[in-house]
Amino acid sequence: MTPARPYGRRPHHRRGRLAVAASAAVLSLAVGVVPAQAAAAEHVTATPTYATSGAPFTGVGGHRLDRAALRDSLAAIHRAGMYGAYSSVRDGSEQWRGATGLADVDTERRMRPDFEHRIGSITKTFTAVAVLQQVHKGRIGLDAPIGRYLPELVPGERGREVTVRMLLNHTSGIADYVLPAFPGVVENPGKVLEENRFRRMDPEHLARLGLAAPPVAERGKHAYANTNYILAGLLLRKVTGQDPETYITRNVIRKAGLRHTYFPRSPYISGPHAKMYESMYGYIDPARDFSAYDMSWAGTAGAMVSTMRDLNDFYRQLLGGKLLGPAELRAMKTTVPAHVPEPGQEVVMRYGLGLFSMRMPSGWYWGHNGAVFGAGTWALSTEDGRRQVAMGYNLTKYERFDEDNRPKPDPIGNALFRYVDGALSDAGQSSAPRHRPAPGSLPPLNDLVKPGQLR
Repeated sequence: MTPARPYGRRPHHRRGRLAVAASAAVLSLAVGVVPAQAAAAEHVTATPTYATSGAPFTGVGGHRLDRAALRDSLAAIHRAGMYGAYSSVRDGSEQWRGATGLADVDTERRMRPDFEHRIGSITKTFTAVAVLQQVHKGRIGLDAPIGRYLPELVPGERGREVTVRMLLNHTSGIADYVLPAFPGVVENPGKVLEENRFRRMDPEHLARLGLAAPPVAERGKHAYANTNYILAGLLLRKVTGQDPETYITRNVIRKAGLRHTYFPRSPYISGPHAKMYESMYGYIDPARDFSAYDMSWAGTAGAMVSTMRDLNDFYRQLLGGKLLGPAELRAMKTTVPAHVPEPGQEVVMRYGLGLFSMRMPSGWYWGHNGAVFGAGTWALSTEDGRRQVAMGYNLTKYERFDEDNRPKPDPIGNALFRYVDGALSDAGQSSAPRHRPAPGSLPPLNDLVKPGQLR
């Protein structure tokens, strides 16, 4: 059965009216509980795989991966309203892969676990690794001012005060370029996204847009901005003499042995993939497929394509010390608070250098998330990289808000959060979150428009 189009009615208030302060939450995860048992079983393709022959490596606490629970929990995401999702879960040498729902809501083509997927801001981890490799070689100073390397692009006081480290942990005070790069998107998102589908954007132009925009936070305070990682890519180009995408491919992707991870050379994904539907909080209704898109607008901040299995391979090698030296990995895992907690609450998310740590109900985990038009991704691991989950899904900005821009109940977000936490713990499904990321704590999964900006 074809799932319903994005739930909730099309907002009847006039579209495009800007909210007053739009610096708060991009996505607030998991408030409630998804029922452990669903009324009807859903199609889930599941593939157990093993990295080595013989008996599989036992999981955390002496238990193997609970495939039945993983299958049911993944299917719950589709039942909650997500078009489709695919995931890879790993514990030691044991692996499980699954898929649920639809890759194409019109033809009812099914999801597959091995699909290629746009991974959005997870690209930032790869870019940070590349920069830190150059730090190790002595070509970049982590605490050197960015103006030393890019004086014409970042001159003056900002060039002297903003360091490379500040770019990588988003404490530079530099604003995001994405809204200025898509003028008119707030007023008519469907039209603007469609008109820019095949538009080529230059990274220096994107960086200048972000540098010219009013800062959203003072320097030294974490404020997530894609401009930081466009500048990091331009920094790589300056010190290596190569296009940053070429350098990252040769020195990070190939070094990690990833076979299905790449910067796309055209607006099209080269391998098998799902359609990727953008809803823009209901302002694009029905949600539209943007799986074909020129990703130069995201560049070294968010353009990459990968598979869920490749993402697990990458983060296991990274956290295991195989891609960076000990000093650089320690620097990457040196974090700052990613949000200001409410009174009496704790910080549940901290951001390092292209890598964050987040507290889930079952513990603290390392990784990143990302989303571009129609494609959302999670990749989280235990600190040693032994227990991992990567998940992709194909409907973004599915959240709905009331007349006062307050989030409505979010069954999809609840199911996503519960699946990820359960996959990282012994139980295939977790109980209700005891601690969840506070509003505004997550890097922008949606990387374009915050909920409060569309009314």
